Amino acid sequence: MGLVKIFFWGLMISFLGSLPLGTLNVAAMQISVQENIRSAIYFSLGSLLVEMIYVRISLVGINWIRKQKKLFRWMEWITLAIVVALAVGSFAAAMHSHHAKNVILHNNINRFLLGVMLSAISPMQIPFWFGWSTVLFTKNILQPKNSYYNIYIIGIGLGTLFGNFVFIFGGKWIVEKLNGNQNLMNWIIGGIFAATAVIFLIKILMHKDAVEKIDDMAVKEVEG
Repeated sequence: MGLVKIFFWGLMISFLGSLPLGTLNVAAMQISVQENIRSAIYFSLGSLLVEMIYVRISLVGINWIRKQKKLFRWMEWITLAIVVALAVGSFAAAMHSHHAKNVILHNNINRFLLGVMLSAISPMQIPFWFGWSTVLFTKNILQPKNSYYNIYIIGIGLGTLFGNFVFIFGGKWIVEKLNGNQNLMNWIIGGIFAATAVIFLIKILMHKDAVEKIDDMAVKEVEG
């Protein structure tokens, strides 16, 4: 019964956490619009694989993670640069032909590998899951056993995939409602990426980024 419960907790948290607009789910939506649903699903599978690995690391290696501040700082700035590039690419596509594609996503990189790469440089996943895992440990829902860890991570992977489905299929549906007007869709997606970049930059400059969150939650864990 405990394994079933932790599976559904992982599924629910991951699904709901995937619904707010972000770099990965919006990129998956744009790939589904520009290319096809299969490519978007491959991209999502790549991104969720990395997320599952990060969750596993956060469960057993938080002390190691806390020592990698410099690495996370670089990852955050690289992530910001990619989000800005995605925004610029979307706006550039919107200003050109009716079926122009975001030049940043318009490449020959395998979509699964692209999902892996973009997800790997997004450190915000680690404090998110470290925080939720701590709560579940406190409530005795998650236990320090491999069986619990494995089923928890499977639930997380499925939750992320289902959350991305909302964007992948929702993006296609919106384009159909817009009578196939990818131009307008590119403007909308570009705006989302631009807003994400601004918010991300503010968090970095105000020191409310992944590094600070990891430190704060690690301190709370020790105090608890």
